[in-house]
Amino acid sequence: MDKSLSQITFEFFGRPEEETNNVLPLPTNLQQANLPPQQKPKPARGRKALKDFEANADQIEIPEDEILFQKQYYSIGEVAGMFKVNTSLIRYWENEFDILEPRKNRKGDRFFKPSDVKNLQLIHDLLRRRKFTIEGARDYLKKNKQAQARFELIQSMQKLRSFLLELKANL
Repeated sequence: MDKSLSQITFEFFGRPEEETNNVLPLPTNLQQANLPPQQKPKPARGRKALKDFEANADQIEIPEDEILFQKQYYSIGEVAGMFKVNTSLIRYWENEFDILEPRKNRKGDRFFKPSDVKNLQLIHDLLRRRKFTIEGARDYLKKNKQAQARFELIQSMQKLRSFLLELKANL
Protein backbone atom coordinates (compact mmCIF):
# COMPACT_ATOMS: atom_id res chain seq x y z
CA MET A 1 0.00 0.00 0.00
CA ASP A 2 2.92 2.29 -0.11
CA LYS A 3 2.32 3.41 -3.64
CA SER A 4 3.18 6.97 -4.17
CA LEU A 5 0.81 8.92 -6.31
CA SER A 6 2.28 11.39 -8.72
CA GLN A 7 0.55 14.69 -8.80
CA ILE A 8 0.08 16.69 -11.96
CA THR A 9 0.31 20.39 -11.39
CA PHE A 10 -0.37 23.18 -13.77
CA GLU A 11 1.80 26.21 -13.77
CA PHE A 12 0.52 29.35 -15.34
CA PHE A 13 3.68 31.26 -14.67
CA GLY A 14 6.91 29.86 -16.09
CA ARG A 15 8.98 27.45 -13.99
CA PRO A 16 12.40 26.08 -14.92
CA GLU A 17 12.27 22.89 -17.01
CA GLU A 18 14.20 20.77 -14.52
CA GLU A 19 11.45 21.04 -11.97
CA THR A 20 8.57 20.33 -14.39
CA ASN A 21 9.22 16.68 -15.11
CA ASN A 22 5.67 15.60 -14.29
CA VAL A 23 3.94 18.77 -15.40
CA LEU A 24 2.04 18.78 -18.70
CA PRO A 25 2.32 22.01 -20.66
CA LEU A 26 -0.90 23.82 -21.40
CA PRO A 27 -1.54 24.95 -24.95
CA THR A 28 -1.72 28.70 -25.35
CA ASN A 29 -4.45 28.58 -27.99
CA LEU A 30 -6.77 26.09 -29.66
CA GLN A 31 -4.59 25.60 -32.74
CA GLN A 32 -1.70 24.28 -30.64
CA ALA A 33 -4.01 21.72 -29.08
CA ASN A 34 -5.11 20.57 -32.57
CA LEU A 35 -8.74 21.17 -31.68
CA PRO A 36 -11.13 22.45 -34.30
CA PRO A 37 -12.31 25.98 -33.60
CA GLN A 38 -15.90 26.25 -32.50
CA GLN A 39 -18.18 27.41 -35.24
CA LYS A 40 -21.09 29.51 -34.21
CA PRO A 41 -24.40 28.53 -35.80
CA LYS A 42 -26.04 31.32 -37.70
CA PRO A 43 -28.87 32.84 -35.73
CA ALA A 44 -32.34 32.42 -37.16
CA ARG A 45 -33.35 35.87 -36.03
CA GLY A 46 -32.77 39.18 -37.70
CA ARG A 47 -32.98 40.42 -41.23
CA LYS A 48 -32.64 38.01 -44.13
CA ALA A 49 -30.03 38.49 -46.81
CA LEU A 50 -31.14 39.89 -50.15
CA LYS A 51 -30.21 36.68 -51.97
CA ASP A 52 -32.60 34.78 -49.66
CA PHE A 53 -35.38 37.18 -50.67
CA GLU A 54 -34.61 36.58 -54.35
CA ALA A 55 -34.69 32.82 -53.90
CA ASN A 56 -38.04 32.94 -52.08
CA ALA A 57 -39.65 35.50 -54.41
CA ASP A 58 -40.34 32.87 -57.07
CA GLN A 59 -41.53 30.20 -54.65
CA ILE A 60 -44.82 31.73 -53.57
CA GLU A 61 -47.73 29.30 -53.80
CA ILE A 62 -50.82 31.19 -54.88
CA PRO A 63 -53.46 28.92 -56.37
CA GLU A 64 -54.89 29.47 -59.84
CA ASP A 65 -57.72 31.97 -60.17
CA GLU A 66 -60.40 29.27 -60.42
CA ILE A 67 -59.29 27.75 -57.11
CA LEU A 68 -58.53 31.10 -55.47
CA PHE A 69 -61.98 32.53 -56.12
CA GLN A 70 -63.79 29.43 -54.78
CA LYS A 71 -63.41 30.73 -51.23
CA GLN A 72 -64.89 34.06 -50.28
CA TYR A 73 -62.31 34.90 -47.57
CA TYR A 74 -58.83 33.75 -46.55
CA SER A 75 -57.41 34.14 -43.06
CA ILE A 76 -54.18 36.03 -42.55
CA GLY A 77 -52.40 32.75 -41.71
CA GLU A 78 -53.45 31.21 -45.02
CA VAL A 79 -52.33 34.30 -46.93
CA ALA A 80 -48.99 34.40 -45.10
CA GLY A 81 -48.53 30.71 -45.93
CA MET A 82 -49.14 31.39 -49.62
CA PHE A 83 -46.43 34.05 -49.68
CA LYS A 84 -44.13 32.29 -47.20
CA VAL A 85 -43.84 35.36 -44.98
CA ASN A 86 -44.80 36.18 -41.40
CA THR A 87 -48.27 37.42 -40.59
CA SER A 88 -46.71 40.56 -39.15
CA LEU A 89 -45.38 41.46 -42.61
CA ILE A 90 -48.87 41.09 -44.09
CA ARG A 91 -50.25 43.38 -41.37
CA TYR A 92 -47.46 45.88 -42.06
CA TRP A 93 -48.21 45.89 -45.79
CA GLU A 94 -51.89 46.39 -44.96
CA ASN A 95 -51.00 49.57 -43.05
CA GLU A 96 -48.68 50.85 -45.78
CA PHE A 97 -50.78 50.23 -48.89
CA ASP A 98 -54.29 51.62 -49.38
CA ILE A 99 -55.31 48.99 -51.93
CA LEU A 100 -55.39 46.32 -49.21
CA GLU A 101 -58.64 46.36 -47.27
CA PRO A 102 -59.14 43.10 -45.41
CA ARG A 103 -62.36 42.58 -43.56
CA LYS A 104 -62.08 42.40 -39.77
CA ASN A 105 -64.47 40.68 -37.39
CA ARG A 106 -65.29 41.91 -33.88
CA LYS A 107 -62.34 40.02 -32.50
CA GLY A 108 -59.99 41.81 -34.92
CA ASP A 109 -59.10 38.83 -37.11
CA ARG A 110 -58.32 39.81 -40.69
CA PHE A 111 -59.97 38.05 -43.61
CA PHE A 112 -58.69 38.72 -47.13
CA LYS A 113 -60.84 38.55 -50.25
CA PRO A 114 -59.32 36.91 -53.34
CA SER A 115 -58.92 40.39 -54.84
CA ASP A 116 -56.86 41.37 -51.79
CA VAL A 117 -54.69 38.29 -52.35
CA LYS A 118 -54.14 39.42 -55.95
CA ASN A 119 -53.18 42.90 -54.72
CA LEU A 120 -50.81 41.34 -52.20
CA GLN A 121 -49.26 39.37 -55.05
CA LEU A 122 -48.63 42.62 -56.91
CA ILE A 123 -47.13 44.24 -53.81
CA HIS A 124 -44.97 41.17 -53.16
CA ASP A 125 -43.73 41.29 -56.75
CA LEU A 126 -42.86 44.98 -56.52
CA LEU A 127 -41.06 44.69 -53.20
CA ARG A 128 -39.33 41.32 -53.46
CA ARG A 129 -38.65 40.67 -57.13
CA ARG A 130 -38.38 44.18 -58.54
CA LYS A 131 -36.72 45.57 -55.36
CA PHE A 132 -38.91 48.65 -54.93
CA THR A 133 -38.88 50.44 -51.62
CA ILE A 134 -42.15 50.80 -49.72
CA GLU A 135 -42.46 54.43 -50.80
CA GLY A 136 -41.52 53.60 -54.38
CA ALA A 137 -44.08 50.81 -54.59
CA ARG A 138 -46.75 53.07 -53.07
CA ASP A 139 -45.99 55.80 -55.64
CA TYR A 140 -45.92 53.26 -58.47
CA LEU A 141 -49.38 51.98 -57.52
CA LYS A 142 -50.79 55.52 -57.27
CA LYS A 143 -49.36 56.73 -60.57
CA ASN A 144 -50.02 53.60 -62.59
CA LYS A 145 -53.70 52.81 -62.28
CA GLN A 146 -53.28 50.01 -64.82
CA ALA A 147 -50.49 48.40 -62.78
CA GLN A 148 -52.73 45.48 -61.79
CA ALA A 149 -53.74 44.80 -65.40
CA ARG A 150 -50.13 45.05 -66.54
CA PHE A 151 -49.03 42.67 -63.80
CA GLU A 152 -51.71 40.13 -64.77
CA LEU A 153 -50.62 40.38 -68.41
CA ILE A 154 -46.99 39.71 -67.45
CA GLN A 155 -48.03 36.72 -65.35
CA SER A 156 -50.13 35.20 -68.11
CA MET A 157 -47.20 35.63 -70.53
CA GLN A 158 -44.89 33.90 -68.04
CA LYS A 159 -47.33 30.99 -67.75
CA LEU A 160 -47.50 30.75 -71.53
CA ARG A 161 -43.70 30.81 -71.75
CA SER A 162 -43.35 28.02 -69.17
CA PHE A 163 -45.95 25.96 -71.03
CA LEU A 164 -44.09 26.42 -74.33
CA LEU A 165 -40.76 25.53 -72.73
CA GLU A 166 -42.30 22.40 -71.26
CA LEU A 167 -43.77 21.52 -74.65
CA LYS A 168 -40.37 22.03 -76.29
CA ALA A 169 -38.70 19.79 -73.71
CA ASN A 170 -41.18 16.98 -74.42
CA LEU A 171 -40.53 17.02 -78.18
